[in-house]
Amino acid sequence: MKKILIIVALILGFYGFGKAQDLLPVRGLCIGAPDAAHLDTFVKFIDEELAPRQVNTLVLMVGYGFQFESHPELSDKDGLTKGDVKKIVEVCKKHNIRLIPQINMLGHQSWAEKTGKLLQVYPEFDETPNVKMPEKYKWPNADGLYCRSYCPLHPGVHKVVFELMDEICDAFESDAFHAGMDEVFYIGHESCPRCSGFDKAELFANEVNLIRNHLALKNRKLWIWGDRLIDGKTTGMGMWEASMNNTNRAIDLIYKDVMICDWHYERPDQTPVMFAMKGLSVITCPWRNPANAVVQAQDMERFRKYATPALKDRYQGMMQTVWNGPNSFLDQFYGKKPAGPDSESACFRALYTEINKVSAIK
Repeated sequence: MKKILIIVALILGFYGFGKAQDLLPVRGLCIGAPDAAHLDTFVKFIDEELAPRQVNTLVLMVGYGFQFESHPELSDKDGLTKGDVKKIVEVCKKHNIRLIPQINMLGHQSWAEKTGKLLQVYPEFDETPNVKMPEKYKWPNADGLYCRSYCPLHPGVHKVVFELMDEICDAFESDAFHAGMDEVFYIGHESCPRCSGFDKAELFANEVNLIRNHLALKNRKLWIWGDRLIDGKTTGMGMWEASMNNTNRAIDLIYKDVMICDWHYERPDQTPVMFAMKGLSVITCPWRNPANAVVQAQDMERFRKYATPALKDRYQGMMQTVWNGPNSFLDQFYGKKPAGPDSESACFRALYTEINKVSAIK
């Protein structure tokens, strides 16, 4: 099987790789970091599946699943060691795959009934300490609780999160960092003694720019999700894939070298055009709808083909996202668990089949 995949990779390289790279500069996968039991399978997946498909970017959602030396109190018990990370780094180097670690900044500091590691250890950073975690989470709820946020104006928070960012970028030998920053519902909250009354768009933009500037000190680039920069009311996209709390105006306040990861899962929305026309580089990110992923890849091709020279290179490509966990994804991909037609693995296969098909035609 491995020999067959290598032959496929050579064929794709001969007929389409150079053209594919011209068509889509970023051909990515965003997935959670594997646990130790799945690490070797994950390395094999990179070597035998990502490389032949000419995937050139891997965003790894590490979070606190790493044995931090700067803040060991924030490390998950079974987090990756430096030795584990080295295995991933080496296989990515072998295939010229850009490796970008991710830790959620600002929002997503809790999930369901569980508070995340940062606010567990440093509860003083919480934007809404008055909101109690429910015994059983449900939405909607009286507190408007989706996920907790850290307070961007707390005087101690950035020292901690910047040290985490620096350490994880060093470990992954990365020239970029993905800060998440999606689905931020708690920002400028009325109960926060520091943030209350501030413009939410300015708060969000200032946090983006602060993180960007810190990364720039070591020539690293910032990647974020794009949903908070879209007007949910005007577009009709609502509060999940766009903003209903006025953070969208931050699109005009952030640095233009921030990479936008534009996710839309229910429809192949045309928002990459908006980001590009605002001067921002953008990647389209499907999830588990293969038909949408194919349309989104075709759209990205058209955007680049018919754009002005100034706009063309802002349409940077495609990145499959995986949210049900890397272990589950690998089990489905390798047939250990059933994968339906609307699964992440099916979407991944469809996306890269389409990309390579278009590349071959070109």
